[in-house]
Amino acid sequence: MRKLRLSTFLTLDGVLQAPGGPTEDWTGGFPYGGWLAPHVDETVGEMMEGWIGHDYDLLLGRKTYEIFAAHWPDQDDEIGRTFNAIDKFVVAGAGTPLTWTNSHRLEGEPGEAVRRLKASGDRDLLIQGSGQLVQALLAADLVDEMTLMVFPVILGQGKRLFRDGVGATAWRMTETRHSPSGVVCSRYVRGGPVETAAIASQAQNDREAARQDRMRREG
Repeated sequence: MRKLRLSTFLTLDGVLQAPGGPTEDWTGGFPYGGWLAPHVDETVGEMMEGWIGHDYDLLLGRKTYEIFAAHWPDQDDEIGRTFNAIDKFVVAGAGTPLTWTNSHRLEGEPGEAVRRLKASGDRDLLIQGSGQLVQALLAADLVDEMTLMVFPVILGQGKRLFRDGVGATAWRMTETRHSPSGVVCSRYVRGGPVETAAIASQAQNDREAARQDRMRREG
């Protein structure tokens, strides 16, 4: 059984759109493409290399696939050679040409297609970017591990990783590291269902009863 690993760049307010440059993805009039670059230092470079790991295939949504397919075939660094050699599984319709070598189209509903793919082998699946696909896979309870590299930026707009409907799940941090430029890289694995509890005994008086009644009326 394959493990599905998510790795992505995020702002403090959860935006993952266009970290790499101004022309990467300006849909919706997004004006902040390239917000990652000013914070990259030697430590960030080491964290980027370390979060990918070894022995994996790529799983990508259509837009991220198009970005990667335009960039990585011409790269001859370690990551580029790896990306070019491994299998790329793409959730995209027939209208998207798969021009990048070793690319394979996943047909059908994304959750079921990825569920079948996870059961088809033992190499990890690494998903990067692909926010819309990630949300569908979180909602389908298919993501096993997340590595989030959070940059000290608040943008107030743009495509976000976590939206309503992704499903309530607890996660356990397994490691974390930070850079001098303020970037925090943390890895999480599945921790089971979300547990809730009161941090203190709740007041039982007229003021508390009135407060709860007001919440019910306000919806």
